[in-house]
Amino acid sequence: MLVGHIKELVRHPVKSFFGESVQETRIMDYGLYGDRSHAFWDETRKNKFLTITQFPEMVRYKARFSGAESLDRYPSVEITTPKGSVVAWGDEELIKELEERSQRKLLPVSYTPTHVPLGPIEEEHLQLVTDASLDKLKELAGKQMIEHRRFRPNLYLSLIEKNPFVEETWFGKRMKIGDDVEIQLLRHCERCSIITYHPENAERDASLLKTVAKERQNHFGVYASVIKTGTVRVGDAAYLVV
Repeated sequence: MLVGHIKELVRHPVKSFFGESVQETRIMDYGLYGDRSHAFWDETRKNKFLTITQFPEMVRYKARFSGAESLDRYPSVEITTPKGSVVAWGDEELIKELEERSQRKLLPVSYTPTHVPLGPIEEEHLQLVTDASLDKLKELAGKQMIEHRRFRPNLYLSLIEKNPFVEETWFGKRMKIGDDVEIQLLRHCERCSIITYHPENAERDASLLKTVAKERQNHFGVYASVIKTGTVRVGDAAYLVV
């Protein structure tokens, strides 16, 4: 059954940085190619990564892959700082700046194109959000503008029938995307304070999380796992498989 089309594909080459919207990419065993493949260990906390929760200004750093995707090695990771400087992953001045601003000791870490573990990738391989659910949340919150990027989805789906939160009835079912990819819808995504920060300027709106908690039992978006890898593109049809 055709349920919608891919409206946007979003990956975050650096965990908690502002990610990049891509027209086409691979779906790997762990999710979108290179998603959360680079991160910063927070050495002030045991076995924890630095995230927006500890340092909201991370959203003001923008990361993207510059070059063609390869399974042998990642293309260069290009980072644009809040001041507009463009640097590469591993830049010592960038690390120093992040340490000073976050007041934490950081250790950069990266993974291979063929394997990014859970940890840098939060809980499941993919997160999916639908346009109908976002529109309904705007209504519930009394806000005309809520950026879907606040929720950091990988797959932003435009539904054929605009039925809010219908994705929550798909748990346990499979979805075929385009010609190759298959995923399985698993469970709710429970939200945290990260959604209160504007995805580009880090301005905080605590009322949004309160609305999600009150009206949606703190759930928005759904998690999915990868069943079959392949190429996915913006505009690809999404079919629900019973």
